[in-house]
Amino acid sequence: MNRILFFLISLPFLSFSQQLTTENFFYDGNNREYIIYVPQTYSSSNPAPILFAFHGGSGYAEDFMNYEADFRSISDTAGFILVYPQALADPNDGGSTNWLHKEPTNHKDIFFVEALIDEISLSYSIDNSRVYACGYSLGGMFSYELACQLNSKISAIASVAGAAFLGAFGSCNLTHPTAVLSIAGTADGIHPYDDQNGWYFPVSEINNFWASYNNTDLTPLVYQLPDLSTADGSTVERFSWTNGDGCVVVEELKITNGGHDWPSLANGWGNQDIDANTEVWNFVSKFNLNGMINCNSTSDNFQILNTKKSNIIKTIDILGRSLDNCTDNKILFNILNNGKVEKKLVVN
Repeated sequence: MNRILFFLISLPFLSFSQQLTTENFFYDGNNREYIIYVPQTYSSSNPAPILFAFHGGSGYAEDFMNYEADFRSISDTAGFILVYPQALADPNDGGSTNWLHKEPTNHKDIFFVEALIDEISLSYSIDNSRVYACGYSLGGMFSYELACQLNSKISAIASVAGAAFLGAFGSCNLTHPTAVLSIAGTADGIHPYDDQNGWYFPVSEINNFWASYNNTDLTPLVYQLPDLSTADGSTVERFSWTNGDGCVVVEELKITNGGHDWPSLANGWGNQDIDANTEVWNFVSKFNLNGMINCNSTSDNFQILNTKKSNIIKTIDILGRSLDNCTDNKILFNILNNGKVEKKLVVN
């Protein structure tokens, strides 16, 4: 008998371009740039959530959007405004475009993000209780900084392959229950999972900090996710610290043998069992500045995946070819009428 495993993802090739623009505004003596994507469903009469996506060190917003963290198809279906800010060159690091500039410096991009929220709010109707941040590598580190030092503005964050410097949480100004997701590879050679050099917190300490602050259960719920791609050499476990203040959750997706990657089928490298874009949005979107939206309204506050009734339009293989019948031991994709994709692995 065939067994069929399903996993919900969103792929960039299903995104529909709506309003994508590169904007500039003058802040702190610099002309700052950001890419903003506004879905067709946006209406000024209905305040929209906003997701900031921060590129890695030496990176560029456009490349990050196009090749790693393309949330546009999810924005189209979920109705949030998507922003990719651009970091400035760090003169103390050879001109690398970094969110955290090396000392000596008085550069602090946390204030830039605060000003950017206000700037975007002048042009769009924003739900200020649902402002989210995520990032890759140094952008993930910066997301931790935002959760810590711009807490009154940031509802929830996700860090992908991002470490936290020792002392990063020493100057927090925490004002509300804060949901935090970390996606980390145990074989990450750039931001070590369990740093032995005394530069970064181990991922376990990051989890402990946020779980302790949010007063979650001490012991996490642990789920082994399906190994949908044995060829990637890695597997994923989900650790969820639940029942925090305001029903907040702290979560880690631990990628055993995973490297310094943004997991995505579209990339073709790194872990292929999860899609970071989907995981990030499914996590952060559950929360606002008060904690989990509709906290205590149901007996099962935290669901691992958001589900929505949908219909299959067609089934394709990894090359995009339409298929009428399931093929054993192949990865297939069901194209759904809600703009998302269901990954399907058929095995004997």
